[in-house]
Amino acid sequence: MLDGIRRGLSNRDIAVLLSISEHTVKTHVKAILQKLESADRAEAVARGFQQGLLRVDGS
Repeated sequence: MLDGIRRGLSNRDIAVLLSISEHTVKTHVKAILQKLESADRAEAVARGFQQGLLRVDGS
């Protein structure tokens, strides 16, 4: 899910990609923002890189 956010995908696009509802994506994105103590999606991605949850090569 965080990788989808990193790629700039919308909640709808992430939902289609993962075969889940858009509501479920919204719930997970909200949880990610809280767990990473981020104000928005961009900050969550930055923190994901800082914490080693994301890598530059896309993993």
